[in-house]
Amino acid sequence: MKHSPTAILLSTLISMPIIAAASDQNIEPLEAAATKATFLSGGATTVKKSGPNAFSLPAANLPLTKRLDFSVGNSFFRNPWVQAPATTDARDGLGPIFNTNGCQNCHIKDGRGHPPEEGATNAVSMLVRLSIPAMTPEQKKALITDGVIPEPMYGGQLQDFAISGAKPEGQIAISYQNVPVTFTDGEVVILRKPTLTLTDLQYGELHPQVQMSARIAPPMIGLGLLEQIPESTLYAIAEQQRKDGAGVSGKVNKVWDVQTQQTAVGRFGWKAGQPNLMQQNAAAFNGDVGLTSHLFPNENCTEQQTICAELPNGGQPEVSEKILNFVEFYSQHLAVPSRRNVTDPAVIQGERLFANIGCGSCHQSQIQTAKNEALPALSEQMINPYSDLLLHDMGEGLADHRGEFLATGTEWRTAPLWGIGYTEEVNGHTNFLHDGRARTLMEAVLWHGGEAQTSRDRVIALSKAERKALIAFLESL
Repeated sequence: MKHSPTAILLSTLISMPIIAAASDQNIEPLEAAATKATFLSGGATTVKKSGPNAFSLPAANLPLTKRLDFSVGNSFFRNPWVQAPATTDARDGLGPIFNTNGCQNCHIKDGRGHPPEEGATNAVSMLVRLSIPAMTPEQKKALITDGVIPEPMYGGQLQDFAISGAKPEGQIAISYQNVPVTFTDGEVVILRKPTLTLTDLQYGELHPQVQMSARIAPPMIGLGLLEQIPESTLYAIAEQQRKDGAGVSGKVNKVWDVQTQQTAVGRFGWKAGQPNLMQQNAAAFNGDVGLTSHLFPNENCTEQQTICAELPNGGQPEVSEKILNFVEFYSQHLAVPSRRNVTDPAVIQGERLFANIGCGSCHQSQIQTAKNEALPALSEQMINPYSDLLLHDMGEGLADHRGEFLATGTEWRTAPLWGIGYTEEVNGHTNFLHDGRARTLMEAVLWHGGEAQTSRDRVIALSKAERKALIAFLESL
């Protein structure tokens, strides 16, 4: 029998690591009011913190009375789930097939995932989405609510781990082909183009028209602020891009909201395939960890995979509404760290170049969040996410040829850039883009095509000193 929410809360408080208590934040005073806005990427929620825990702090303006909720959500986000039955029945029900046993394994220190090394036998912090083209009238109708048609045997993504008594669906392998790019001044950068291979498939052959897309986990910072950007703002940005006539034309993804049972604006995921954090979290619990909830009550097995019915589960649902609420609150209030080195001449020059090249058309700053009395810390904040949350055609080089709701196989949501300069100290790597192919910020820039081709070509023409300044600006974010 599952414990009551009160028992779950008490047991959680006894065992959880409190990393976000006010006394542990060691937040330095922010700079003078004249330059404060430059530093405060997340408005009043911004924290000033360096080091490996820079992405793991609560919003600076979150009251002490609410930090307990944040810490409880943190516990369920970072601690592992276990196979049922178990004495830890607040956290049992893992799998039977899954990608990870805990959220933090992919969102490492609330940060960015990475692809597997060549020859690695698993892909922790990266997953592979699967689907097939919609061919029949029934399948095309299903796109309204499902966004994709899952691969018949393996479902919407490949699970490369399993509990005892079950077999992983398969394994993920990545290999790379070198792609040289030459700047106008003669310097050469070697990009790497990934090839994705699925091996050791345990449940039959893949559909001959299978579509695959590798995805690394994105950072968790500032998500609650992105959730509070008004829909009208997103549409206004898209309209302004069209009016500017510079070849940039963002598109709002329209996705299915499971709670309201209607279409909503997509905001989260690499193709903006989820409408809000509650559904994003519940979908990740289901698809990545193999856990059911009131939003996704079915196990993540296909009809051809009988193991979900044969093996014990953690009850119905395995993730209670109470736990989902705590995790939602946690993911809403993870703070964005402040910008650094904003008065450095190279950073100032790089910021001008960023604007002149045209990067700011999609990577928008200065966005106001909506008024929300239910979430006062996130309400009416002037933020600098460097994203428009819109879909853009990024060209053939980045294409996965896999649609998702209104997103085509060449379209991706503009990734927020805030905090990107902290990636190495938080996560120990500098892998960027949806599949982690870029090993540096410059490599990420050079993969831009489609609507960003003109801006990318302008980067090619920059001098070496200008390129260094552009990267210095990005690292300041």
